[in-house]
Amino acid sequence: MIKTDILIIGAGPTGLFTVFEAGLLKLKCHLIDALPQPGGQCAEIYPKKPIYDIPAFPEILAGDLVDNLMKQIEPFQPGFTLGERAETIEKQEDGSFIVTTNKGTLHQAPVVAIAGGLGSFEPRKPPIASIGKYEDKGVEYIIRDPEIYRDKKVVIAGGGDSALDWSIFLANVASEVTLIHRRNEFRGALDSVEKVQELKDLGKITLITPAEVKDIIGEDKVEGILVKKEDESFTIECDHFVPLFGLAPKLGPIADWGLEIEKNAIKVDNSLDYQTNIPGIYAIGDVNTYPGKLKLILCGFHEATLMCQSAYQRIHPDRRYVMKYTTVGGVEGFDGSKKEAPKAVVKAIE
Repeated sequence: MIKTDILIIGAGPTGLFTVFEAGLLKLKCHLIDALPQPGGQCAEIYPKKPIYDIPAFPEILAGDLVDNLMKQIEPFQPGFTLGERAETIEKQEDGSFIVTTNKGTLHQAPVVAIAGGLGSFEPRKPPIASIGKYEDKGVEYIIRDPEIYRDKKVVIAGGGDSALDWSIFLANVASEVTLIHRRNEFRGALDSVEKVQELKDLGKITLITPAEVKDIIGEDKVEGILVKKEDESFTIECDHFVPLFGLAPKLGPIADWGLEIEKNAIKVDNSLDYQTNIPGIYAIGDVNTYPGKLKLILCGFHEATLMCQSAYQRIHPDRRYVMKYTTVGGVEGFDGSKKEAPKAVVKAIE
């Protein structure tokens, strides 16, 4: 039995940052994740994808963000159960919870924080009958390593942020980048749409709208695609076809835990602490929903911070926690290390 103060389901950015905020409160954390390494989608799906909305980082690769978070939480010595999926949960007489994984590993904690992102997911595939034949032979639904597209002809299909961002990124990697979308309007960020248009004007991206990829050409691997644009059909030679239509999320076994679910997300009370309908179980990050919810990493960080304050009061109902800024109190890890606040700063604040 693995015992901890806060059991975190999901080791993505939000789950990892929870360890830091809990550590400041002297609360120990253990994380469960079905993936073989920490980082969630940032590590598994797009480690080389740049992220632009992390405070103080004008641009940071998703994999580097995970590395930084791991370094930040190192002093708090979190435990990890990786490559296992949280399967069942049982509430005990003392109010704590026992969570069992699909491999039978038992975990016990007075607080459970579900930070499972979008849950388990599968890529949404375009309705092309032959597409399965070309998977891993030029058809990819997720870009993990941009270097495989170095000096290659790449066709990307989609109209969201992922399609726009990767088209921009690969414009300086691939020999040719073609972006195809079935509408003239894109769903992604305006800045990205403007950047794609700028790269199109520079001849670095070929933009085809409104159009759809109808078939794939090639014997043993992708050699081209068939495109339909209005009443016209034509082929484009390419080495890779990357349909980026998003992921179909599934909560998995968590959906059977008695939590209130709305549109495949866990409803929480955002007026205070992001607690679910079951006291002691919280949901933070992309896995939760509430009025005005935004699925952004920085929002998950905010939710994790408030959740930890509530968790502290639940674990220590007789104690009163007085928050101190890290610029005053420093950061003291469970490993005995301590980053002291500069004396000049402390004196100025006092």
